[in-house]
Amino acid sequence: MMNMQVEPHLAPRNQVDDAVLEIKDLSVAYGKVEALSNASLTVGKGQIVTVIGPNGAGKTTLLSAIMGALGSRGQVHFDGSLETLPEVEVMVSRGLGLVPEKRELFTSMSVADNLLLGAFQRHRRGDRRYSETLGEVYELFPRLWERREQLAATLSGGERQMLAVGRALMAKPKLLMLDEPSLGLAPLITREIFRIITALREQGVSILLVEQNARAALRVADYAYVLETGQIAMQGPARKLADDPRVIEAYLGLASKHQEMLAN
Repeated sequence: MMNMQVEPHLAPRNQVDDAVLEIKDLSVAYGKVEALSNASLTVGKGQIVTVIGPNGAGKTTLLSAIMGALGSRGQVHFDGSLETLPEVEVMVSRGLGLVPEKRELFTSMSVADNLLLGAFQRHRRGDRRYSETLGEVYELFPRLWERREQLAATLSGGERQMLAVGRALMAKPKLLMLDEPSLGLAPLITREIFRIITALREQGVSILLVEQNARAALRVADYAYVLETGQIAMQGPARKLADDPRVIEAYLGLASKHQEMLAN
């Protein structure tokens, strides 16, 4: 993979009036190996921001550190508050949602029960309006309504991804982080997932999207970051990055015909 590191003072910034997430100089080390090095990024309210990059670049590490699942150094500003040491339960209760790469569903439970578990924090706070949210999720994912009584274990890969996203939406997150939502999915289902991501933005949901399918991610995102070997190598408006020769050569060139098929 080519090195696309740019001088920090030349890099544009995601200028937003109202940031829901802003991280500064976030670093994560596994022993002596630094998996994430001084990463900074911003997600504005109602924005889709994507992080693209090769396998092993540190994309999942980034999301885990923001969520508080990994120890980190640096600053995480979420919804107006500084979290010096993010903790998963605190971040979830404050409105941060994560759909992990492995989906992590309760496979021995029904689709409906998986969704209701997503509203656990709201239930604990005495918020009983989650039945309205359940209706919204079924409207967004009609297939989940059709399969609401089925066990999650019986769902296809695409349906599991829909269920994972729907469960996260049940918490009414202020920011939804998606880790490789198209991974392992057929082209038709991939297109449906990205259609839903766009629909969520239109409903005002802020999204941080980590995705290997750079072509599809840049197509739906407002702003993009390229992460390589744990560092932000490039950033800019998604459309600009999609036209950048360095990005085209590394991610959108002849080797990505499969991505073209998935993105259309």
